[in-house]
Amino acid sequence: MDRIAVRVRRIHNETDDVRVFELASSDGQPLPAFSPGAHIDVHLGDGLVRQYSLCNGPADADCYIIGVKREPSSRGGSSALHDLVQEGDMLQIGAPRNNFELRDTAGHYMLVAGGIGITPMLSMARHLLARGASFELHYFARSIAQTAFHKVLSAPAFAGRVDFHYALEADAVRSKLRKLLWERRANAHLYLCGPRPFMDTVQDVASATWPPDAVHLEYFSADANALAAPCASFVVRLARSGGDYVVPAEQSIVQALAQYGVAVDVSCEQGVCGTCLTGVLAGEPDHRDSFLTDDERRACDKLMPCVSRSRTDVLILDL
Repeated sequence: MDRIAVRVRRIHNETDDVRVFELASSDGQPLPAFSPGAHIDVHLGDGLVRQYSLCNGPADADCYIIGVKREPSSRGGSSALHDLVQEGDMLQIGAPRNNFELRDTAGHYMLVAGGIGITPMLSMARHLLARGASFELHYFARSIAQTAFHKVLSAPAFAGRVDFHYALEADAVRSKLRKLLWERRANAHLYLCGPRPFMDTVQDVASATWPPDAVHLEYFSADANALAAPCASFVVRLARSGGDYVVPAEQSIVQALAQYGVAVDVSCEQGVCGTCLTGVLAGEPDHRDSFLTDDERRACDKLMPCVSRSRTDVLILDL
């Protein structure tokens, strides 16, 4: 995949654990255009690649802005950005990709963010405000001090459109969501992003009154329960390049194929970003990703080989 060289133009702290990076073109050329909800891959060396949502509004055309939370259980990405990257440094990134696009036909947009899930929602809110679209943003956080972009979202331009909800226990969050989501405006669409337990709660509450095709979400991390499910070995058959390859219980499809020199493009390696999406020609996938929709899973014609496996002895892939 093509990479773009960028310079870290500015770094500032939004909270004690969220740092914001402004990334500018290294050669003065315009950066590729993007739409709200898009993310970029950030290459951090030694094969470490992480995805971060763009926070930009339509006025931020000369840079990409990302907000990165330092995760206590970081797999290397957030700690590298917080501890090693400084203003003036050069980074390699991928072009923006969007698996979380706004539907232009919606009559109203309900944006719900939990914690660092505010990053794509901030871009959406900025673009919707510029368009004069009907929207509201509900931001759940632990406290004002831990609310990234609080100053931006408290500006007069967002008055009456943004509500902050602080320090709510699980039952109080569910109760608040019931009030917010019980009535759906005509042709309204719901967008949500945040920690998985929070998103699961929002989806559960919304299911009472919101049709599935009006609910849109993006996960930042893998489904731990799915990844912890029992694994068995199976055979992957490659339809285009040929060959049968055993995938042992302790390896992913991507890892097993790599041992035989068959490379599959990957990025998150958690079944979240969609980079490794691969066609399935025969066999039944054991989906363990957080990217495909329920309908796409039932179709059994694609899978994410970085995490998913097979329910049949042989799985034939379009590779």
